Amino acid sequence: MTDWELILNMVGEKATTDITIAEDARGFPELRQTAKGGGDIAKNTRKELEKKIGKTIVSKDNYLYLEKKKKKELK
Repeated sequence: MTDWELILNMVGEKATTDITIAEDARGFPELRQTAKGGGDIAKNTRKELEKKIGKTIVSKDNYLYLEKKKKKELK
C-alpha cells in the first residue's frame, strides 16, 4: 500500500468506529450501515484529494507483486 492508501484506510476505520459508538449500533444491519458510512467518508476524501492534485492516489502495485520484484532483484 502507498502512504495515501494506508492513511485513507485508517480514516475509514476510525470514522466507522466513531460512527458506531455515536449511534450505539448493534447487530449486523446497523453495523453494516456504520461501515458504509465510514467507507463513504474515506471515499469522498480520496476523490476530493485526487481532484485537487489532478492524479489518482490508488496504486496498481500490491504486496505480492513487490515481493516477486524484490526476489528477482536479489538474484
